[in-house]
Amino acid sequence: MTLNIFFLTITIKSRQYSEEEIKHEQYVRQLEEEIKDRKYEFYRHF
Repeated sequence: MTLNIFFLTITIKSRQYSEEEIKHEQYVRQLEEEIKDRKYEFYRHF
């Protein structure tokens, strides 16, 4: 996608992720889900 604003050209390209980055992102999301589950278990008792 290209935008021309005041004689300035901005080009946005989609980024290609490496396999390592994808695995890391999945790991982080898994950890976030586990933390949410722990919080839920803790607050469920109240």
